[in-house]
Amino acid sequence: MVFGGFTFLGLKEYFKLTKVSGKMLQNIYILIGLLLYFLIGLIGLARIDITFSLLILLLFPIVIAIELYSKKHDWSRTGSVLTGYFYVAIPFGLMNSFFLLNHDGIYSFYLLLSFFVIVWCNDIFAYLSGSFFGKHKLFERVSPKKTWEGFAGGLLFTFIAAYLLSLLFKQLQLSFIEWMFFAVIIVITATIGDLSESMLKRNAGVKDSGNLMPGHGGVLDRFDAILFATPFVFIYIKFLL
Repeated sequence: MVFGGFTFLGLKEYFKLTKVSGKMLQNIYILIGLLLYFLIGLIGLARIDITFSLLILLLFPIVIAIELYSKKHDWSRTGSVLTGYFYVAIPFGLMNSFFLLNHDGIYSFYLLLSFFVIVWCNDIFAYLSGSFFGKHKLFERVSPKKTWEGFAGGLLFTFIAAYLLSLLFKQLQLSFIEWMFFAVIIVITATIGDLSESMLKRNAGVKDSGNLMPGHGGVLDRFDAILFATPFVFIYIKFLL
């Protein structure tokens, strides 16, 4: 239910940033996004059969049909809405799967917690490393403050965090090399996720995606790295198991 709440708020922020106008239309698209979230979540928690995932194929024609009967019937808005589902609703839905992504198939929080810890570790130490040693810009036209030194610092400390987590959560039965790859995948995809959200905000001409947390922005500001990294981590762990 917590991720469901974040999905609702995240979609609301996303549609505002991409100027999907019309309160009624926004509410309809958010409702569809929430249904998608619950569908993905229930499949991930093994509450319903994976065959139900085929319902996702109906998203495209349903959104087109809704847009067809709207006042503006703007085709470009269809793309924005569908992107929002893949950017917000599906990743939050997949996070529920992390409770079951383990060798014994028993509900556990180890993987999800490890995922969040590594993302936060990368975020914190990339910022600190960049602040102290940053000279070479990583992607200046999108995020002027990010540097290669910050990226390297974040990567180094996530390796350390991944190693410590491997000692703490032996129940996941991941080897040292698998934990290191886990860290690398997260650092790369989380960094791209952070840059992607910066691009989204630049296009919208805003500093923060929302004001849910004063001084920290909105849901997308807090989960940008996690949302982008989630599908990659999900696929990686699925292949290992």
